[in-house]
Amino acid sequence: MKEIRLALATRNRGKVREIREALRELPLQLLTSEDFPEWPVPEEKGSTFEENALEKAESLARFSGMPSLADDSGLEVEALGGAPGVSSAHYAGRHGDDAANIARLLEEMEGITGEGRRARFVCVLALAGPRGEKLLVREACEGRIAEEPRGEGGFGYDPVFVPRGSSLTMAELDLEEKNSLSHRGRALRRLRELLEKGEPDWLFSSPE
Repeated sequence: MKEIRLALATRNRGKVREIREALRELPLQLLTSEDFPEWPVPEEKGSTFEENALEKAESLARFSGMPSLADDSGLEVEALGGAPGVSSAHYAGRHGDDAANIARLLEEMEGITGEGRRARFVCVLALAGPRGEKLLVREACEGRIAEEPRGEGGFGYDPVFVPRGSSLTMAELDLEEKNSLSHRGRALRRLRELLEKGEPDWLFSSPE
């Protein structure tokens, strides 16, 4: 199988690290935002994870002229009607302010106990080609919201999310443990299975 150049449509170093780990030893040359400093990162205006992931992947595929991979992911809390959802990264107002987002979430969860703290992480991966080809993969990780942040690893809401079957937050797990449980880890494993089978066909027939 020939090596494929694949651009990663994210500037989040934590996501890049997880993607590299999940897809290691595949015939892929992974390029990052450092390789495309002029890429105009699109605003996330979609109402679904699918729309946002596809917009990022298609934007970079058009800009770079090569297949591109993006994800959109977020936290859905049942007691909050599915919020923060697609607004997860800027729940407190400023994009990527993890501490502020967690603080707002815990404030809104105050007084909610037991089953009311159920939540899920959702990840949608979008693989897009420069000629309009596309593939979507969606996975989720069920769990609950902790009473307070715990752990130094991970990013985003990891310090307050306890996956089902664990007593530790995502931020207390090492990368291998996290990837075995997480929404993104599950989505990347599904993508890896497809790639190992030579799918999608358009990716491996690409001149890149």
